[in-house]
Amino acid sequence: MKNEQAYLQLCKDVLENGTEKMDRTKTGTISLFGKQIRFDLRDGFPLLTTKRVSFRLIATELLWFLKGDTNIRYLLQYNNNIWNEWAFKKWVESDEYDGPDMTDFGLRSQKDPEFKKVYDEQMEIFKKKVLEDDDFAKKYGDLGFVYGKQWRHWKTSTNDTIDQISDVIEMIKTNPNSRRLIVSAWNPEDIPNMALPPCHTLFQFYVAEGRLSCQLYQRSADLFLGVPFNIASYALLTHLIAKECNLEVGEFVHTFGDVHIYANHIDQIKLQLSRDVKKPPTLQIKTEKESIFDYEIEDFEIIGYDPHPAIKAPVAV
Repeated sequence: MKNEQAYLQLCKDVLENGTEKMDRTKTGTISLFGKQIRFDLRDGFPLLTTKRVSFRLIATELLWFLKGDTNIRYLLQYNNNIWNEWAFKKWVESDEYDGPDMTDFGLRSQKDPEFKKVYDEQMEIFKKKVLEDDDFAKKYGDLGFVYGKQWRHWKTSTNDTIDQISDVIEMIKTNPNSRRLIVSAWNPEDIPNMALPPCHTLFQFYVAEGRLSCQLYQRSADLFLGVPFNIASYALLTHLIAKECNLEVGEFVHTFGDVHIYANHIDQIKLQLSRDVKKPPTLQIKTEKESIFDYEIEDFEIIGYDPHPAIKAPVAV
């Protein structure tokens, strides 16, 4: 339970000591800079219990990254809508879109119930097209330079590609004491062409006493909606890589640049803080696979997860 308390204490810290700032999404935030929380992965899987967090969404997104995929079709096949808004934005801003005006759809759908009905209708049309129309999916479902691309197909100046995940696994196996066990997603050349410049800038592994630890540096962190997913995602990644390298798990260390609470998430955070922390669940990897890239969602099971109910909040786009 100590692991979750670290997250909740950070929420309190931002609420009490953060600076009010305007942001790209025009929502407004309370933020702090340069914070860190730690999770001992031997003490249970860090899926928050003060609100329900969907492991299925977390795992399918991570598998999407690991496959090097950048098209939301894979996610939609698993009813995972995490990245929909970024692809939808590309469609409604294109010359081919001839539907109702979707300007500032993120904010308008939160404030205008009538517009939200229209927005939901257009989103359903969009999702159906991505799932059923190959050409449409290729054009509007692909997000380009996002994590799958950077992790598995980093493009070099000589037009070669680097598979950073495969390389770091090989380095952990052959040179576990290296201080270069790093995967980077921040490529300055690609930033102007990205749907969203990577929030997870880089992560580094560390091996000691037969245990694998991971530290993530996150330049921008949505504390209520995003961070609980990020914690569990990188915990799962650490488990998978540790298993492939015949190691036990150590810590997940989460280091933040701008860590913030959106203005329209404050009530939700306060509700979450009012709840008691419960015993964390455990992760079971049910299937032996030769490679981390062979796993599917059916290979994982979360045991003993009994959280408080989910708390809904709007996504800032």
